[in-house]
Amino acid sequence: MKGLIAAFAMSAALVNANASESSKPTIVLVHGAFADTSSWNGVTKILQKDGYRVIAVAVPLRSVRGDAQYVADLVAGGDSPVVLVGHSYGGSVISAAGFGNPKVKALVFVSAFAPDLGETAVELSNKFPGSTLGPTLASPVSLSNGDKDLYIQQDKFRAQFAADVSARDAAVMAATQRPVAESTLNERSEEPAWKALPSWFVYGDRDFNIPLKSLAFMAERANSKETVTVKGASHVVMVSHPKVVAALIERAAASISTQP
Repeated sequence: MKGLIAAFAMSAALVNANASESSKPTIVLVHGAFADTSSWNGVTKILQKDGYRVIAVAVPLRSVRGDAQYVADLVAGGDSPVVLVGHSYGGSVISAAGFGNPKVKALVFVSAFAPDLGETAVELSNKFPGSTLGPTLASPVSLSNGDKDLYIQQDKFRAQFAADVSARDAAVMAATQRPVAESTLNERSEEPAWKALPSWFVYGDRDFNIPLKSLAFMAERANSKETVTVKGASHVVMVSHPKVVAALIERAAASISTQP
């Protein structure tokens, strides 16, 4: 009898654990320009270990509207609430993808743009001094549609983009970087989701792509629930400080898990 009771108790515990895990929101991670889904590997491992379902989306980097629709379509096919997380240009994507989307409950901006209606990434980068990205770009690759693809020069990649990442890892990141269409960075944003959804922000104080003052301005404007500034961190704070970024994402997720 005692063995039967013990077995029943264990089964109940497993059911409760599964129910608890299934009640957690899905975390959708969106990479930025000059990066790919592997930039989320460290964060993903932590989130998965902690019981979250994670989807790292490979966006085409062809247009804000197109990339946002791609993410919105993916979210629409799920059956759980979603926390959208965007790095750099990915912030523009999640802000557009989350607008009016009932499944999206929170936004997390990781060294990311949070544009208002009509703003562009280029404008926000230049709103305050500090971005040194321009001189590090390679000669644009002309495309048959009249647009141009932008890359960071590989020998300048680490200092500009990932200064707090090891030289070996930064060299791999430089070689595997995904180009962004020039028109995308000059595309004017539509109505942003951060005006209606709770948002969290994390970024490094050694970000040379987006000026620190621009990041702080966007976080304050979005009424950030919590803003974390990581001392000495580069633009890829999720690569160099995955624990800090994952912890903030989990706090955002926990805040919506209690919502009806």
